[in-house]
Amino acid sequence: MRLKAGYGRIVRHAVIIAFGLVMMYPVLWMLFGSFKPNRLIFSDPGLWPKVWTLQHYADGWKGLQGVSFGRFFANSALISILAVLGNLASCSLAAFAFARLSFKLKKLWFALMLMTIMLPYHVTLVPQYILYNAFGWLNTYWPLVLPKWLATDSFFVLLMVQFIRGVPKELDESATIDGCGQAQIYARIIVPLLAPALLTTAIFTFIWTWDDFFSQMIYLNDIKLFTVQLGIRSMFDPTGESDWGALLAMSVLSLVPVMILFLSFQRHFVNGIATTGLK
Repeated sequence: MRLKAGYGRIVRHAVIIAFGLVMMYPVLWMLFGSFKPNRLIFSDPGLWPKVWTLQHYADGWKGLQGVSFGRFFANSALISILAVLGNLASCSLAAFAFARLSFKLKKLWFALMLMTIMLPYHVTLVPQYILYNAFGWLNTYWPLVLPKWLATDSFFVLLMVQFIRGVPKELDESATIDGCGQAQIYARIIVPLLAPALLTTAIFTFIWTWDDFFSQMIYLNDIKLFTVQLGIRSMFDPTGESDWGALLAMSVLSLVPVMILFLSFQRHFVNGIATTGLK
Protein backbone atom coordinates (compact mmCIF):
# COMPACT_ATOMS: atom_id res chain seq x y z
CA MET A 1 0.00 0.00 0.00
CA ARG A 2 2.82 2.38 0.86
CA LEU A 3 4.58 1.49 -2.40
CA LYS A 4 1.42 2.21 -4.41
CA ALA A 5 0.90 5.49 -2.57
CA GLY A 6 4.51 6.44 -3.31
CA TYR A 7 4.08 5.66 -7.02
CA GLY A 8 0.87 7.68 -7.03
CA ARG A 9 2.61 10.73 -5.57
CA ILE A 10 5.44 10.42 -8.08
CA VAL A 11 2.99 10.29 -10.99
CA ARG A 12 1.03 13.27 -9.68
CA HIS A 13 4.15 15.33 -9.20
CA ALA A 14 5.42 14.38 -12.65
CA VAL A 15 2.16 15.46 -14.25
CA ILE A 16 2.17 18.75 -12.33
CA ILE A 17 5.80 19.46 -13.28
CA ALA A 18 5.10 18.64 -16.95
CA PHE A 19 2.04 20.89 -16.96
CA GLY A 20 4.05 23.66 -15.29
CA LEU A 21 6.78 23.42 -17.93
CA VAL A 22 4.18 23.66 -20.70
CA MET A 23 2.70 26.75 -19.07
CA MET A 24 6.17 28.26 -18.62
CA TYR A 25 7.30 27.60 -22.20
CA PRO A 26 6.26 31.03 -23.62
CA VAL A 27 8.07 32.82 -20.78
CA LEU A 28 11.16 30.66 -21.22
CA TRP A 29 11.09 31.24 -24.98
CA MET A 30 10.93 35.00 -24.38
CA LEU A 31 13.76 34.85 -21.84
CA PHE A 32 16.17 32.82 -23.98
CA GLY A 33 15.07 34.61 -27.15
CA SER A 34 16.23 37.91 -25.65
CA PHE A 35 19.81 36.53 -25.68
CA LYS A 36 19.72 35.36 -29.31
CA PRO A 37 20.78 37.46 -32.31
CA ASN A 38 17.79 38.71 -34.30
CA ARG A 39 18.55 36.33 -37.16
CA LEU A 40 18.21 33.30 -34.83
CA ILE A 41 15.16 34.28 -32.77
CA PHE A 42 12.67 32.72 -35.17
CA SER A 43 14.96 30.51 -37.22
CA ASP A 44 16.39 28.58 -34.27
CA PRO A 45 13.63 26.31 -32.90
CA GLY A 46 15.47 25.39 -29.70
CA LEU A 47 15.21 27.29 -26.43
CA TRP A 48 18.92 27.32 -25.62
CA PRO A 49 20.72 29.98 -27.72
CA LYS A 50 23.51 28.78 -29.96
CA VAL A 51 24.97 32.29 -29.89
CA TRP A 52 24.62 34.52 -26.81
CA THR A 53 24.40 38.32 -26.89
CA LEU A 54 23.54 41.06 -24.38
CA GLN A 55 23.31 43.77 -27.02
CA HIS A 56 19.51 43.63 -27.09
CA TYR A 57 19.32 44.82 -23.49
CA ALA A 58 21.62 47.75 -24.23
CA ASP A 59 19.72 48.66 -27.40
CA GLY A 60 16.31 48.31 -25.78
CA TRP A 61 17.25 50.39 -22.74
CA LYS A 62 18.04 53.33 -25.03
CA GLY A 63 14.28 53.63 -25.56
CA LEU A 64 12.49 55.60 -28.25
CA GLN A 65 12.77 59.13 -29.60
CA GLY A 66 15.39 60.10 -27.06
CA VAL A 67 13.41 58.77 -24.08
CA SER A 68 15.11 55.84 -22.34
CA PHE A 69 13.34 52.83 -20.94
CA GLY A 70 14.46 53.96 -17.52
CA ARG A 71 11.96 56.81 -17.88
CA PHE A 72 9.21 54.31 -18.76
CA PHE A 73 10.05 52.23 -15.69
CA ALA A 74 9.97 55.32 -13.49
CA ASN A 75 6.56 56.32 -14.89
CA SER A 76 5.14 52.84 -14.29
CA ALA A 77 6.55 52.78 -10.76
CA LEU A 78 5.04 56.19 -9.98
CA ILE A 79 1.57 55.23 -11.21
CA SER A 80 1.68 51.83 -9.49
CA ILE A 81 2.84 53.21 -6.12
CA LEU A 82 0.21 55.97 -6.13
CA ALA A 83 -2.46 53.43 -7.08
CA VAL A 84 -1.39 51.13 -4.24
CA LEU A 85 -1.45 53.93 -1.67
CA GLY A 86 -4.83 55.10 -2.93
CA ASN A 87 -6.44 51.68 -2.74
CA LEU A 88 -5.02 50.97 0.70
CA ALA A 89 -6.35 54.23 2.12
CA SER A 90 -9.71 54.55 0.39
CA CYS A 91 -10.76 50.90 0.26
CA SER A 92 -9.92 50.31 3.92
CA LEU A 93 -11.93 53.36 4.95
CA ALA A 94 -14.90 52.30 2.83
CA ALA A 95 -14.68 48.74 4.16
CA PHE A 96 -14.57 50.01 7.76
CA ALA A 97 -17.69 52.09 7.12
CA PHE A 98 -19.63 49.15 5.64
CA ALA A 99 -18.46 46.69 8.28
CA ARG A 100 -18.67 48.77 11.45
CA LEU A 101 -20.67 51.99 11.01
CA SER A 102 -24.43 52.42 10.81
CA PHE A 103 -25.91 54.87 8.32
CA LYS A 104 -29.02 55.26 6.19
CA LEU A 105 -29.46 52.94 3.20
CA LYS A 106 -26.30 51.08 4.16
CA LYS A 107 -27.46 47.79 2.60
CA LEU A 108 -28.52 49.57 -0.59
CA TRP A 109 -25.15 51.28 -1.02
CA PHE A 110 -23.36 48.03 -0.31
CA ALA A 111 -25.48 46.24 -2.91
CA LEU A 112 -24.76 48.96 -5.46
CA MET A 113 -21.07 48.64 -4.72
CA LEU A 114 -21.24 44.89 -5.34
CA MET A 115 -23.03 45.50 -8.63
CA THR A 116 -20.11 47.57 -9.88
CA ILE A 117 -17.93 44.45 -9.65
CA MET A 118 -20.13 42.83 -12.29
CA LEU A 119 -19.78 45.75 -14.73
CA PRO A 120 -17.14 45.24 -17.44
CA TYR A 121 -14.60 48.03 -17.62
CA HIS A 122 -15.57 48.81 -21.22
CA VAL A 123 -19.13 49.70 -20.18
CA THR A 124 -17.93 52.76 -18.24
CA LEU A 125 -15.04 53.63 -20.56
CA VAL A 126 -16.87 56.10 -22.80
CA PRO A 127 -18.59 58.15 -20.04
CA GLN A 128 -15.34 58.19 -18.06
CA TYR A 129 -13.41 59.39 -21.11
CA ILE A 130 -15.94 62.17 -21.72
CA LEU A 131 -15.74 63.20 -18.05
CA TYR A 132 -11.94 63.24 -17.94
CA ASN A 133 -11.83 65.14 -21.22
CA ALA A 134 -14.11 67.79 -19.74
CA PHE A 135 -11.78 68.06 -16.76
CA GLY A 136 -8.78 68.45 -19.06
CA TRP A 137 -7.13 65.33 -17.64
CA LEU A 138 -6.28 63.61 -20.92
CA ASN A 139 -2.59 62.94 -21.39
CA THR A 140 -2.05 63.10 -17.62
CA TYR A 141 -1.85 60.52 -14.87
CA TRP A 142 -5.02 61.73 -13.13
CA PRO A 143 -7.41 59.24 -14.84
CA LEU A 144 -5.10 56.38 -13.86
CA VAL A 145 -4.46 57.41 -10.25
CA LEU A 146 -7.32 59.50 -8.87
CA PRO A 147 -10.03 56.76 -9.08
CA LYS A 148 -7.86 54.61 -6.80
CA TRP A 149 -8.18 57.26 -4.09
CA LEU A 150 -11.99 57.13 -4.32
CA ALA A 151 -12.47 53.41 -3.51
CA THR A 152 -13.58 52.51 -7.02
CA ASP A 153 -12.08 48.99 -6.82
CA SER A 154 -15.04 47.29 -5.19
CA PHE A 155 -13.30 43.92 -5.13
CA PHE A 156 -10.82 45.16 -2.53
CA VAL A 157 -13.57 46.85 -0.51
CA LEU A 158 -15.42 43.54 -0.37
CA LEU A 159 -12.21 41.71 0.55
CA MET A 160 -11.60 44.02 3.50
CA VAL A 161 -15.25 44.06 4.58
CA GLN A 162 -15.17 40.28 4.92
CA PHE A 163 -11.96 40.48 6.91
CA ILE A 164 -13.21 43.22 9.25
CA ARG A 165 -16.42 41.31 9.90
CA GLY A 166 -14.26 38.50 11.27
CA VAL A 167 -12.69 40.84 13.84
CA PRO A 168 -14.58 40.59 17.18
CA LYS A 169 -16.68 43.66 17.91
CA GLU A 170 -15.70 43.34 21.56
CA LEU A 171 -12.39 44.97 20.61
CA ASP A 172 -14.28 48.02 19.35
CA GLU A 173 -16.37 48.15 22.51
CA SER A 174 -13.29 47.93 24.71
CA ALA A 175 -11.64 50.73 22.75
CA THR A 176 -14.81 52.85 23.05
CA ILE A 177 -14.82 52.38 26.83
CA ASP A 178 -11.20 53.58 26.87
CA GLY A 179 -12.31 56.76 25.09
CA CYS A 180 -11.49 55.95 21.46
CA GLY A 181 -13.61 57.39 18.68
CA GLN A 182 -14.31 55.76 15.36
CA ALA A 183 -11.18 57.23 13.80
CA GLN A 184 -9.00 55.84 16.59
CA ILE A 185 -10.70 52.44 16.40
CA TYR A 186 -9.96 52.37 12.68
CA ALA A 187 -6.33 53.44 13.09
CA ARG A 188 -5.41 51.54 16.24
CA ILE A 189 -7.58 48.41 16.11
CA ILE A 190 -8.75 47.65 12.58
CA VAL A 191 -5.74 48.65 10.47
CA PRO A 192 -3.16 46.55 12.40
CA LEU A 193 -5.43 43.49 12.28
CA LEU A 194 -6.19 44.18 8.61
CA ALA A 195 -2.54 43.82 7.59
CA PRO A 196 -2.94 40.51 5.62
CA ALA A 197 -5.83 41.93 3.56
CA LEU A 198 -3.97 45.20 3.05
CA LEU A 199 -0.91 43.35 1.78
CA THR A 200 -3.05 41.29 -0.58
CA THR A 201 -4.64 44.50 -1.88
CA ALA A 202 -1.23 46.11 -2.37
CA ILE A 203 0.12 43.13 -4.34
CA PHE A 204 -2.94 42.84 -6.57
CA THR A 205 -3.10 46.59 -7.18
CA PHE A 206 0.58 46.84 -8.07
CA ILE A 207 0.45 43.89 -10.47
CA TRP A 208 -2.76 45.03 -12.17
CA THR A 209 -1.57 48.62 -12.50
CA TRP A 210 1.92 47.68 -13.68
CA ASP A 211 0.54 45.29 -16.32
CA ASP A 212 -2.28 47.60 -17.40
CA PHE A 213 -2.09 48.53 -21.06
CA PHE A 214 -5.56 49.46 -22.23
CA SER A 215 -6.21 52.38 -19.85
CA GLN A 216 -2.74 53.80 -20.35
CA MET A 217 -3.12 53.58 -24.12
CA ILE A 218 -6.43 55.46 -23.94
CA TYR A 219 -5.30 58.36 -21.75
CA LEU A 220 -1.57 58.83 -22.49
CA ASN A 221 -0.25 60.26 -25.75
CA ASP A 222 3.03 61.97 -24.83
CA ILE A 223 5.96 59.56 -25.07
CA LYS A 224 7.54 61.17 -22.01
CA LEU A 225 4.55 59.94 -19.99
CA PHE A 226 4.59 56.42 -21.43
CA THR A 227 4.77 53.45 -19.11
CA VAL A 228 6.69 50.21 -19.66
CA GLN A 229 3.76 48.55 -21.40
CA LEU A 230 3.29 51.44 -23.82
CA GLY A 231 7.04 51.58 -24.43
CA ILE A 232 7.14 47.89 -25.33
CA ARG A 233 4.15 48.31 -27.62
CA SER A 234 5.81 51.27 -29.34
CA MET A 235 8.82 49.11 -30.18
CA PHE A 236 6.62 46.87 -32.30
CA ASP A 237 6.24 48.10 -35.86
CA PRO A 238 3.62 46.12 -37.80
CA THR A 239 4.44 47.94 -41.05
CA GLY A 240 8.22 47.63 -40.88
CA GLU A 241 11.03 45.67 -39.30
CA SER A 242 10.85 45.46 -35.52
CA ASP A 243 13.87 44.95 -33.30
CA TRP A 244 12.59 41.70 -31.83
CA GLY A 245 15.62 41.15 -29.66
CA ALA A 246 15.27 44.51 -27.91
CA LEU A 247 11.51 44.00 -27.61
CA LEU A 248 11.97 40.63 -25.93
CA ALA A 249 14.69 42.00 -23.67
CA MET A 250 12.50 44.84 -22.40
CA SER A 251 9.60 42.43 -22.00
CA VAL A 252 11.79 40.29 -19.72
CA LEU A 253 12.81 43.31 -17.66
CA SER A 254 9.16 44.37 -17.33
CA LEU A 255 8.46 41.09 -15.49
CA VAL A 256 11.22 41.58 -12.93
CA PRO A 257 9.44 44.01 -10.53
CA VAL A 258 6.28 41.90 -10.48
CA MET A 259 8.20 38.67 -9.90
CA ILE A 260 10.27 40.20 -7.10
CA LEU A 261 7.17 41.59 -5.40
CA PHE A 262 5.21 38.36 -5.63
CA LEU A 263 8.05 36.08 -4.56
CA SER A 264 8.98 38.36 -1.66
CA PHE A 265 5.45 38.47 -0.23
CA GLN A 266 4.05 35.17 -1.49
CA ARG A 267 3.53 33.73 1.99
CA HIS A 268 1.72 36.85 3.22
CA PHE A 269 -0.30 36.99 0.01
CA VAL A 270 -1.59 33.43 0.43
CA ASN A 271 -2.27 34.08 4.11
CA GLY A 272 -4.28 37.19 3.29
CA ILE A 273 -6.49 35.26 0.87
CA ALA A 274 -6.87 32.25 3.16
CA THR A 275 -7.78 34.16 6.29
CA THR A 276 -10.15 36.70 4.74
CA GLY A 277 -13.51 36.33 6.50
CA LEU A 278 -12.28 33.51 8.76
CA LYS A 279 -10.72 35.38 11.70
